[in-house]
Amino acid sequence: MLNTDVLIVGGGIIGLSILNEFNKRHPDLNIILLEKEASLARHASGRNSGVIHAGFYYTPDSLKAAFTVEGNKLLTEYCLANGIAINRCGKVVVTRNDKELDTLYELKKRGDQNGVNLELIDDAQLKELEYNANTYLKALYSPTTSTVNPAEVVNHLGENLNKKKGINILLSEKFIDRENAAVVRTNNQRIKYKYLINTAGLYADKIAHQFGVGSKYVLIPFKGLYLEYKDHNLVSKHVYPVPDLNNPFLGLHITKTVTNKVKIGPTAIPVFWRENYHGLSNFNMKEFLEIFSSELKLFYANDFNFRKVAFQEIKKYFKRHLIKQSSQLVKKIDVKKFGDFLRPGIRAQLLDRGQKKLVMDFVVEHGENSTHVLNAVSPAFTCAFSFSKFIVDSIEKNWHLK
Repeated sequence: MLNTDVLIVGGGIIGLSILNEFNKRHPDLNIILLEKEASLARHASGRNSGVIHAGFYYTPDSLKAAFTVEGNKLLTEYCLANGIAINRCGKVVVTRNDKELDTLYELKKRGDQNGVNLELIDDAQLKELEYNANTYLKALYSPTTSTVNPAEVVNHLGENLNKKKGINILLSEKFIDRENAAVVRTNNQRIKYKYLINTAGLYADKIAHQFGVGSKYVLIPFKGLYLEYKDHNLVSKHVYPVPDLNNPFLGLHITKTVTNKVKIGPTAIPVFWRENYHGLSNFNMKEFLEIFSSELKLFYANDFNFRKVAFQEIKKYFKRHLIKQSSQLVKKIDVKKFGDFLRPGIRAQLLDRGQKKLVMDFVVEHGENSTHVLNAVSPAFTCAFSFSKFIVDSIEKNWHLK
């Protein structure tokens, strides 16, 4: 049996950032991190857009608002200090009508309250920044929005941490169950721990329930698809629409990658099991029944017009629908230059079962000797270094470190 002071379940950006923060504060502690895959960044942490967000979408009282601005700064500094490629291209948010213009003003207000470097610009200023972007009267310009290759960041962080004394990152090591208050069982062995941190992403709710934590929540997976656009010169910056502030998704947008390529997306298509990346691959009947039941309840409760959103998102399996939507963001686009769908991702979105509502903010809950990160959705990648400080702070208050 292995013994450790701290056991972290999940090798994504959040788990690694917490490991990094713990090691900086308590280098004498032994820490084991479990990753069920044979390599890091196989799921959300390696399949997200790679956008480093600025922090103006989120209400000032939210955890997302508290961590995004600092998270952007820390992640940018980490990339620059370690020679990790970063495209500091900036972003514009465009509108189509008066209603969206009102939402744009609300975003500017939130950005100001959150301390974001953000400019409200007119059409003439937009033409100078991003000539091909199409807007109605006004737009927002975010100079601190960037892009990285998320898998490169995760792997760099993991490789550095694994070299440090007292740290052991175990790959192909899957959490199976909680044997008792101090021991868990994996696919390979039993591990005794003093404190456990659950950052398991797509499976965080399942693990938390074994510890008697987060019982009112269940995960609903949403598939994010991106479509390749084969002309790098379409835009020079990210071009985003004004989002619906009543739901957690930012809408279909045009993204500049770290290598200056262009992609269109993502979708937010409800799917029926946690790793439903392609067709029936990794089909899980038990998950299908659980998640389908939850989605059916959401469909009838119609939270944030879930029914309407679900139908709209399913249409995005068809390229022509994605092309039509993306065409509204720019003045000129060549439909012949759209390529194939790129590597999909799954958003591990939390549902409050009692309220039948998708949870907008991060959720962190604590057990007797455990902490569970239950809703580390976008912009969690951006927030990771800042968010991890908050999590370690909260653990230090609840656990006497020796």
